[in-house]
Amino acid sequence: MRIISYNVNGIRSAINKGFLDWMQTHPADIICLQETKAVKENIEYQKIEAMGYEHHWFSAEKKGYSGVAIFTKIKPDQVLCGNQIPQSDLEGRVIRADFGDTTLINAYFPSGTSGDDRQTYKYQWLDEFFDYVQELRKTRPKLIVVGDYNIAHREIDIHDPKGNKKSSGFLPEERQWLDKFLSNGWVDTFRHMNPEKTGAYSWWSQRFPTVRAQNKGWRIDYICVTDPLKLQIKDACIYPDVKHSDHCPIYAEIK
Repeated sequence: MRIISYNVNGIRSAINKGFLDWMQTHPADIICLQETKAVKENIEYQKIEAMGYEHHWFSAEKKGYSGVAIFTKIKPDQVLCGNQIPQSDLEGRVIRADFGDTTLINAYFPSGTSGDDRQTYKYQWLDEFFDYVQELRKTRPKLIVVGDYNIAHREIDIHDPKGNKKSSGFLPEERQWLDKFLSNGWVDTFRHMNPEKTGAYSWWSQRFPTVRAQNKGWRIDYICVTDPLKLQIKDACIYPDVKHSDHCPIYAEIK
């Protein structure tokens, strides 16, 4: 199972920058998108089907906002939109696909950068999501959670940890949540395969045009698996040279 997670920051914008051409290279069996900002009718989805992908969408009620999608060449047994938590589902943040005894969850975690209200909601969402996946593990122990987590975990995951210690996405409470998450039977596939790799980022601010060229980024996108899948992690990497968004794709191969 070759998986990509990619926050496209608007799929229509990404398509205009060559996203579908990149898909033609068959980068993965399953491509999970966040921040699609669209419904499938907004794009020429027939082109995606022609490449052999089924496509499943869960969009926010607010037009042009949030949204997740799964494109897969492996037929899922079922796809479930949302996690039955009203505000999260209103914003189109979680979509689930089951493949045999393995469950894939594609999630777009909230950002807190727009103000205190959204930061407060981010903490609420994190607690609700943790409870959701931990409960799901009781019946589906082989879980994969991919997506834009909107948190840089450790100092190695951000270009300027001292300058960003009060920035949303690197706040102590957010990093502690990831500590708790990973210490409860989850594995960060990238760090598992690349424990000390520096300069490995998946997002660069668009506020400053030169930061991507200078690689002043954050690693805030993750593919995490539960412990029963740990020994089946075969590869994990980041593709910073793929440029359809302010994020780049991340990749993992699970046997």
